[in-house]
Amino acid sequence: MALKLTESEFGIERDAEKCISCQVCVRQCSNDVHDFDSDDDTIVSDNQSCVGCHRCESMCPTGALEVKEREAQFKTNANWSPEHLKNLYKQADAGGVMLTSMGSDKPYPIYWDHILFNAAQVTNPSIDPLREPMEIKTFIGKKSNKLEFEKVHGDEDKSQAKNILGGTDKVSKIRLKSKVSPQLELSTPIIFSAMSYGSISLNACRSLAAASSEFGTYYNTGEGGLHQDLYKYAKNTIVQVASGRFGVDIDYLNKGAAIEIKIGQGAKPGIGGHLPGEKVTKDISNTRMIPEGTDAISPAPHHDIYSIEDLSQLIHALKEATEWTKPVGVKVSAVHNIAPIASGIVRAGADFVSIDGLRGGTGAAPQVTRDNVGIPIELATASVDERLREEGIRHKASLIVAGSIRSSSDVIKAIALGADAVYIGTAALIAMGCHLCQKCYTGKCNWGIATQDPYLTKRLNPEIGTRRLLNLLRAWSLEVKEMLGGAGINAIESIRGNREHLRGISLSDRELDILGIKHAGEPW
Repeated sequence: MALKLTESEFGIERDAEKCISCQVCVRQCSNDVHDFDSDDDTIVSDNQSCVGCHRCESMCPTGALEVKEREAQFKTNANWSPEHLKNLYKQADAGGVMLTSMGSDKPYPIYWDHILFNAAQVTNPSIDPLREPMEIKTFIGKKSNKLEFEKVHGDEDKSQAKNILGGTDKVSKIRLKSKVSPQLELSTPIIFSAMSYGSISLNACRSLAAASSEFGTYYNTGEGGLHQDLYKYAKNTIVQVASGRFGVDIDYLNKGAAIEIKIGQGAKPGIGGHLPGEKVTKDISNTRMIPEGTDAISPAPHHDIYSIEDLSQLIHALKEATEWTKPVGVKVSAVHNIAPIASGIVRAGADFVSIDGLRGGTGAAPQVTRDNVGIPIELATASVDERLREEGIRHKASLIVAGSIRSSSDVIKAIALGADAVYIGTAALIAMGCHLCQKCYTGKCNWGIATQDPYLTKRLNPEIGTRRLLNLLRAWSLEVKEMLGGAGINAIESIRGNREHLRGISLSDRELDILGIKHAGEPW
């Protein structure tokens, strides 16, 4: 018998009086936790195999099951925590890299929870968003430093002319003279983050795409290419070009409303990606343009990018390939030097910069990297916005931030710190049913999200997934309007980078300085 040095993370309690041995739990668990004993007509559960996804608990028709997290039974040691001991035992058993999924769950400071938003009172009346106009529409792309107009005489270009005085004078009509860069128009400053087909199921991709199309925002394909079933959502699709170039050809680039070059990811800065061959089904192989059953490995670097000049060349090559008709952005991890890195990206010609923070999610990453590399997105957002403003280039690119945006209050705080919009990934998966068991890399997601198992993927109905995502977008958008109205502001543009509307609490002077906000209690 093998020596077992670790206890199970979860315990399953079964109420024998309620259990009717219907075997729903047996059929629902992809981790083989539950087993039916036909001789005794009973079901036994193996706690060691439980990952805490709560699927069996949710599906039990009599409520006989309860899944509880168990505390590790080790002698208390301030230096050698239970987590360190468990990981040491596992690595001594397996001899490999500790893998994990989703964003870091280390107890680092969550700055969103230490930032407070402003509200209007006597001298600046609040606005009721239900009865008064409230604008949260957002445009992503390069903005002009100034706009120039020209007068239109006679019948010249009547379709483009506008009589700004409402009269009939032939010279009172004007039209825009400045050339405006391609823009993404968002009905709300929220975009679904990059999650590839392969890391999540096609039904999950369908849900994200359909919800984006119906609500008037965008979703990101991630680095897995674009499945043909999603072509009809092309106008709401951001296509990604990563180091593996999976699924990238001219048709793919032209189908997207925007292109994003992926350099880094918040959960694993500085390293590449790996989709195991067992997940590369025929459908995925066609979409990614690789042989079926082979590992899809994205190198850590792009082998054609070793400088800002190389990045600029790729940005302009993609713009030229798509005839300069769509924004091209760059996604990077939030690292220590993120402010000058973002500045270089903007100067390289990117129309938007996507920054993924320390707590950004992933389908699979080495635990040591996920938990110990990068910086929180709150600090990165403020630092980048300030740097771009100081250099006078803030208008040249939009800023999209990501990395554990959990609520509408996080959205509005991110925008006040300097973002134009936010990416949400984990929040979107949770809306579809994810229970954050952090075992996406196993491919055994019981909720049908992070899996390619045809039996499991059917558990996510894309119509239901779409409806739940639409509800989330609608709820958050309404709450953003409520907070804006409460501050006496009727347009999201007025809060962007306006850190005077933020105050910090329980933060050090250095943290407040980097965030660019005052402490609670300090007036304007």
